[in-house]
Amino acid sequence: MTVVFVHGNPETSAIWGPLTAVLGRDDVVLLSPPGFGAPLPDGFGATFLEYRDWLEGELEKIDGPIDLVGHDWGGGHVVNAVMHRPELVRSWVCDVLGLFDEDYVWHDMAQVWQTPGAGEEALDAMMAGGVPGRTELLVSLGFPPDIAAAVAEHVNDDMRTAILALYRSAAQPAMAEAGRNLEALASRPGLSLRATADPYARVSEHPGRAADRAGARTEVLEGLGHWWMLEDPKRGAEALSSFWEKLG
Repeated sequence: MTVVFVHGNPETSAIWGPLTAVLGRDDVVLLSPPGFGAPLPDGFGATFLEYRDWLEGELEKIDGPIDLVGHDWGGGHVVNAVMHRPELVRSWVCDVLGLFDEDYVWHDMAQVWQTPGAGEEALDAMMAGGVPGRTELLVSLGFPPDIAAAVAEHVNDDMRTAILALYRSAAQPAMAEAGRNLEALASRPGLSLRATADPYARVSEHPGRAADRAGARTEVLEGLGHWWMLEDPKRGAEALSSFWEKLG
């Protein structure tokens, strides 16, 4: 068995450190999407479909069965990959399944990044101040100082390029159209994690609709925010372990 974790934006695999320490497993693989802790390959356009294809290629290299976990855009990549190639995994977990709901509205910062000119200006401001400035920004968002410092080392031009391309490729109605295939997820056991204090993973007035369509269980992380794995790694690990134990 292999547990594969995929992170999102603006992150690196460092965000999984506290949670994987609690899990205490030796079969963990941390994948870094291009631009987010890993270099952008030549010719890689950083669209959400290219990230889907990247993830499928990485999963093909890993001995299974695979239990796949995605956070933030990592969760988006997980859903896109499993909808397209369900045979690659034993199970999947996503904490942003609502992205694929037909009524999903991107959060305010995402809409800024999706706007030519404004997006570039916002990211220039995020990059300002070097590693100390980026670390301070990440701490203000809720990262522990040590994780913030580790991630800040990789907040660079590749990440800036990737953020702009990824979010612009996923401007609505792109995600709603991708979500038309949510029922394909039901061919593999799935878990939808819903952190109730997450200001970025906006849910529609039908918060369980995407999970129902995907045939997924829902685990509500009451009071936790976007970086639930940093806020309460023990509770996050318990939710994941409980799900995997029920798979047999």
